[in-house]
Amino acid sequence: MSYIMDLRKIVGKRPLMQVGASVIVENEKGQILLQLRKDNLCWGYAGGSAELDERVEDAAKRELFEETGLTAHRLELFGVFSGKETHYVYPNGDEVSTVDIVFVCREYSGELRPQESEVAELAFFDVCDIPEKISPPNIAALEKWKETRQ
Repeated sequence: MSYIMDLRKIVGKRPLMQVGASVIVENEKGQILLQLRKDNLCWGYAGGSAELDERVEDAAKRELFEETGLTAHRLELFGVFSGKETHYVYPNGDEVSTVDIVFVCREYSGELRPQESEVAELAFFDVCDIPEKISPPNIAALEKWKETRQ
C-alpha cells in the first residue's frame, strides 16, 4: 500500500500535499512520450507520488517503468511545479496539492508497455502535435517544455 493511500484512509477526500516524481521522455527525434490516462481520459507524462524516504529520482524511475515499461538511464532535472497549477481533484474526488519534481529523460531502454490499470495508450508526439486534452496538473510543465523547443 502506498503512503498516500494510507493517508486517504484517515483524511478521506480532503486535500493532501504530495510530492510528485515525473518524467518527460524525449526520443532521438525530439518527440515527447505521452500517455492517455484511464482516470481522466487526458494525456500526460509519466509520474506519481514519491513514497516515504524514497529518493525522488528513484520514484521517477519507478513510475516511468511502471507506467511505460521504459527504464531511465539518466535523468535531468527539468523543473519544480507547484501552486494552483498543480492542485487537482481526481475523478474519484480525492484532492491533492502537488509539488511536482519533473525530470527529462533522453537515455532510456525497453519496449513501450502501458500499465494496464492506469494507461490506455502510449505515443510519441512532435511538439506541434501534442494533444489539446492534457491532464490539468501536467499543463504548466508541458507548456514550459514546449517553450524550450521553439
